[in-house]
Amino acid sequence: MFDGPRLLFVPVSGAFGMGEYARSLNLALACAARWPTARIHFIISAQARYASSVPFEHTALPSSPTFHTPQVSEVIARFEPHAVIFDNAGRTAQLAAARRAGARVVYISARPRQRRKAFRWRWMRMLDEHWIAYPQFMAGRLSWTERLKLDWLRRPEVRFLDCILPEATPEGANAVRSRAAVQGGRYVLVVPGGGTGHPRAANAVEIFKRAAQGIAERGVRTVFIAPAGAMLSGAAHFIGMDLLPLPELLVLLRGAAVVLTNGGDTLIQAIACGIPSVAVPIAADQPGRIARCLQAGVARDAALDAEIMSGAVLDLLDRPGAAAELRERSQRLGLRDGLRESVDALAAMLLPGQALARNPV
Repeated sequence: MFDGPRLLFVPVSGAFGMGEYARSLNLALACAARWPTARIHFIISAQARYASSVPFEHTALPSSPTFHTPQVSEVIARFEPHAVIFDNAGRTAQLAAARRAGARVVYISARPRQRRKAFRWRWMRMLDEHWIAYPQFMAGRLSWTERLKLDWLRRPEVRFLDCILPEATPEGANAVRSRAAVQGGRYVLVVPGGGTGHPRAANAVEIFKRAAQGIAERGVRTVFIAPAGAMLSGAAHFIGMDLLPLPELLVLLRGAAVVLTNGGDTLIQAIACGIPSVAVPIAADQPGRIARCLQAGVARDAALDAEIMSGAVLDLLDRPGAAAELRERSQRLGLRDGLRESVDALAAMLLPGQALARNPV
């Protein structure tokens, strides 16, 4: 009898960056909803900002799991997972350890470098599924060499996960709207990003905050979501909030007139929800992603400068036709919620023909 899977999540984690962990966390929560008896374990870095708040059993290593292959392999051997999900993390020896343990292996790539690794012959032979963390228009279609390798090896299964869009409960949605004081009326949502603080843009949170205050000073209600510890006080019409769970953040995102964010997951979530967005590149992989959004006509961009950022947002607010065009083009993309697809794919691997019928997410 199939009681519940043992699932091991290995997101790349360090002092900066949070997108991989947020994606893995919401996937794990969805798996727990489908299989209430599932045993779920995470391997993370003790340096990660979320290290003290992981809601599942976990192993904290001195730094990113990528740099601790013996420890990761030991956890895999001890835990004996049915599936290991590596999100932008992992070494060849770690994948091999998962195969030795009899686990199905999923690799999620969110950056071009990780995608190239996943399409190496040796890795392809060890992967059951390769999930590309963004939609095709943003991540780029499969190249002819990638298609050739897939045709030759017949593995792994490749999926584009458009975005992760977990739903809040009605009670949770009402509560976060109340805390943000946005039950009615127009507002702007400013989200620097959960992992903001990259060495290339160490002062990004403060710049985003100054941009948010500049918007608020124009009389527009502005909700600023910042990492814990940031100074959240501001002028009238400025509302500062600590980081929110993704379902609650999406509640505020869906009601916003404009979203100001970086070039990470919040941007694609806003586009999927049809919300006009201004994107600011912070991490090294974000300019290319934003450029594809500009090419598709589904977002505006701005430099990491408070005055330029606030000006871009106010311009969209002052020109309803421009904002409406962004909404229309975003909706035409027809982006899907990759969360359901991810859980269904795991279910099909773990118990073909049966798991898909269990407690749909």
